[in-house]
This record gives sequence, C-alpha cells and structure tokens, in this order.
Amino acid sequence: MANITMASAAELKRHLFYETSHSPALADLVGYEKAKDIIDFCFIANPYYPTPEMLLDLQRNLPNLIKSYPSSSPAMSQQNLAAVLHVSPEKLIIGNGATELIVLINTTLIDRIAVPIPTFGEYIEKLRDRRDAELYPLSADARYELRLPEYLRWLQQRNLRSALIINPGNPTGQFIPLDEMTDFLSAASDLELVIADESFIDFAGDPIPSLIPLAERFSNLLIVRSMSKHCGVPGLRLGYCYSGNLYLLNRLRRFIPTWNLNTLAEYFLSLLPQTDAAYHEGRKRLIADVRQLYEALKTIRGIDVYPTGANFVLFKVNTGMTAGELQSRLLEDHHMYVRDCSNKVGMDDRHIRVASQGYDKDARLVEALRLLLQ
Repeated sequence: MANITMASAAELKRHLFYETSHSPALADLVGYEKAKDIIDFCFIANPYYPTPEMLLDLQRNLPNLIKSYPSSSPAMSQQNLAAVLHVSPEKLIIGNGATELIVLINTTLIDRIAVPIPTFGEYIEKLRDRRDAELYPLSADARYELRLPEYLRWLQQRNLRSALIINPGNPTGQFIPLDEMTDFLSAASDLELVIADESFIDFAGDPIPSLIPLAERFSNLLIVRSMSKHCGVPGLRLGYCYSGNLYLLNRLRRFIPTWNLNTLAEYFLSLLPQTDAAYHEGRKRLIADVRQLYEALKTIRGIDVYPTGANFVLFKVNTGMTAGELQSRLLEDHHMYVRDCSNKVGMDDRHIRVASQGYDKDARLVEALRLLLQ
C-alpha cells in the first residue's frame, strides 16, 4: 500500500489472527505512527466521547496521574459510575476492562455454561477448560438471531445451570428487546447464573433498553459491560459488573486485585457525573450515524447486511471474495481497517464487521466498498 508497510498476509493469518478470536491491533500491523493515517473501523469505540474538553483535562493532569498510585479502595470510582447509572455503588464491581471480569467470572462462578456462537471469544477462551462451554450454534440462515424460548428449551434439555446472552450480539449486532429478555429471565429463574453482556446496549435505543433497572427482580442475573465501547476509552481498560445479588458479587470481589484500576482510568471515572449530558448527546448522535451507515451499506450490491442494535454493522460478502481479501484491499488501497470475522467460532470466512466512526468517515467507507465490490 502507498506510504504504509503492512504485515504480510502470512503473518496476519499466523500469530496475529488465528491464535485468538480477536483481530490484530492496527498498531501491530503498521506501527503507531502509520496507524494515524488509517481509519480504524475494526475496534469498536464511541467517536464522540470523551469530549475534546475531557481529553484536554486528562492531558493536563497526565504528569501527576502517572506519578501517583491509584486508590487501594474502589469506593470512589464506584460512586462516580453509580451516579450516571443511577444505581447503588455497592452493587457494582469495576474491572480493568470487561475482560478481567469475564476471566474472574469464568474461573470463579462457572462449571458448565451455555454459549451461543458466534460470540465474543473471551467467554470461551478464558474458561478453566474450553470443554466447559456448551456451544449453541446460531443459524446463518436466520441471520444469527438468538431465539430465547428455543434457547431455554435447549438449556433445559441439557440440564445446564448457567447461560450467556450477549445483547446486542457481538459480532452479529442482533438485538433482543427488553420485554423478551425479561420473559426469558422469568422463565429461567431455576438457573444458577445468567450472564447478560450489555456492552453495546447504549446504542440499541433511547431510552437505553438495559436490564440494570430491573436487576433486583432476578437473583441469578449478572450484567457485564465494557466501557471501551460506549465511552470510547478502550486504552483505559474499564468495564463493570452489576447485580442485585450481593452474595454473587462478593464471591467475585474477593479476587479483584488491589490497584486493578490505573490512575488515568480512575480520573476518567471522576469526570463522568459532570459530563453525563454530553455523553448522551454523543450516544444519540452515534445511533443516528449507525442507522445511516446501515442504510448506505444496504445499497451496495454483493453484500448481505445484517440488522444491528449496536454501534457496528455486520455484513456478508457474496462476490466470491473472502473477508480477509476484502480487509486487505481496504487496508492497502484505501487506508481503512475493518474486522475480518473468519476466526469467530461458528462463522465462515465471508463476514466483515465495521464499527461506525462518524458520518463522514462512514461515507468514505461505503464509497470504498462500492468501488471494490461493484
């Protein structure tokens, strides 16, 4: 590609891609400097938050923050997060990214768990033994829709006591309405644990159709959320769990490391209450951008576009080109990086996921795809 030296396809397919269910960081492929010249549609983060003022605030405080120890108590961070979620702080656990919490859940609470696939790979890869996951394949013909009554019957037939639901789905974007989720939880009250990963729920509608306000009704419910996505801070590594069941939370809390949050992350959390209005303004703006991206992608011949309730869109390439080939062409010819989903368990080599990066950049992606596919 012009002006950019990319890792070879062989390197990408080898240790940077197929050893995990994740995609290589753009900096791993081209280096930090050259990554600045590429539009990254692969990694999912809100382009409208933090605000420019928040970023300047973080920059001004950076020298002091990196020379200071973080708090040995999570209380203040929990209070700051609870203030914008309108929940009780003691029912929150904040982690060094949702992945830290997923590992803790998998190793502390799980014996066997039902996992619909394709999915976010950490829920399978970080089990004590991958055989502890009972995989529930979603049908490509049904656009990977998770039909909860059928899922519950499958759980009961296999006598499974724990179940995962990612809503909206990742990498599919499929969204399950709140009333269907509550119906499932009411019918699944005999399960020991239902993990609801709502990392993308803030982009599913307004008001936000989250289970958090209803969590007290379901003692087996544990909500997991990544703040990388909706707050746009993947580099700070922030995620949290919420449950109305304090016993469940305390089982996890025992194993949370002291100082698991760095000072930058703690300071960012302290900014949340005073910037909540700006957050919701950006969230709604991004919802509108995704709708426009979805409609624009549907006008391109050669791809099948999946409905989404997240801040990304999944589509299938039907031209004979593989997802990996299309990813390489976009990177080399157009300086755009998209997510090849070929290494997702339960998904073929024809699916691409693109995260909205704002209207203008999304429009450039649509035109690049039109040139390559038509």
